[in-house]
Amino acid sequence: MTTTATGAGRPVITAWSAVSPFGIGRTAFAEGVRERRPTAVVLDDAGAAGPRDEACVVPAFEVRTVLGKKGTRSMDRVTGLAVTAVGALLDDTERSRAVGTGEGAALALGTTTGSAQSMMDFTRESLTGDQPFFVDPARFPNTVMNCAAGQSAIWYQLKGPNTTIAGGRTAGLHALNYSRRLLAAGRAQTVLCGAAEEYSTARAWLEHHSGDGARTAPLGEGCAVLLVEPAAGEDAGQPVLAEILAVELGVVLGDDVAGSLMACLRGALRRSGADLTEIAAVARCGAPGAEGDAEAAVVSELLADVEAADLTQVGLIGDTGAASAAFQAVALLAHAEDNPAVAGKVGLVTSVDRTGTVGCALLRLR
Repeated sequence: MTTTATGAGRPVITAWSAVSPFGIGRTAFAEGVRERRPTAVVLDDAGAAGPRDEACVVPAFEVRTVLGKKGTRSMDRVTGLAVTAVGALLDDTERSRAVGTGEGAALALGTTTGSAQSMMDFTRESLTGDQPFFVDPARFPNTVMNCAAGQSAIWYQLKGPNTTIAGGRTAGLHALNYSRRLLAAGRAQTVLCGAAEEYSTARAWLEHHSGDGARTAPLGEGCAVLLVEPAAGEDAGQPVLAEILAVELGVVLGDDVAGSLMACLRGALRRSGADLTEIAAVARCGAPGAEGDAEAAVVSELLADVEAADLTQVGLIGDTGAASAAFQAVALLAHAEDNPAVAGKVGLVTSVDRTGTVGCALLRLR
């Protein structure tokens, strides 16, 4: 069990952005959350080669169209999503660009495997080309899971620590945990913290064969990014959106997903000093299968006597895999922007993954 609650000087979130099935940018995401708008679409023939013909994809997203032709010839989809999301955050305000780039700016990005499609395509090319060694070397970096984070740092001059963390649906919480540690150790002045996942036929088939055969939500994709920095009481211009009260992660022993998640939740509440009655909104990952059922049961039990808005996104933007926890966090921030009454209240993020990891985060909304 890893606990990352801190005492005085807890880190804060000062900006966010997202590239999601609602569209590109925080405004598109906030509007989608506000309207509770489903995004599943029927794929065209080229995209429908997977086990089902619908998905929640970022509308009209083509890497070279969105980012331009320079430096994108061999860029894969998950890298394009991450680079676009980071750029959208940095372009949001002059302050975000000023504090989010340069020598003290770190990047922590959650993932599952990077791009499964790039890995499979490169392997296939090495086996089916005129000679096994006749492959496009420019596409090799896409097969490494830290490609998206590395390209984002290159594009935007992020010269601090650059980290990719694989953790499935809990990857965004692991990235948030790592961001807090970087700041606490003085290794970075600010951290761009997020998670990314692409839709591809390779991922669709992997998910299909990894599941239990039950009907699940369509796969989704995208990237959400937070700007995390130390609370600066003397900085009157610091636009605090939320205070990170606690992040807690655990490992499931045996099959007791519910017990492990409940231990995380109670530990986070105890160590953060937050009261259960302060929770005003909750965003579950909504994982498919037994893990998701256990998550729903635990949250229902914990909040049985609490009136908390349910901001679970899976029914709207699909199963976004590694990006889910990051999307859950920005859903809480978008909800707070629309509902001034929750200022000072607590938002809860919960996550479970079939690999045996669970986690939660508590955010004091502003």
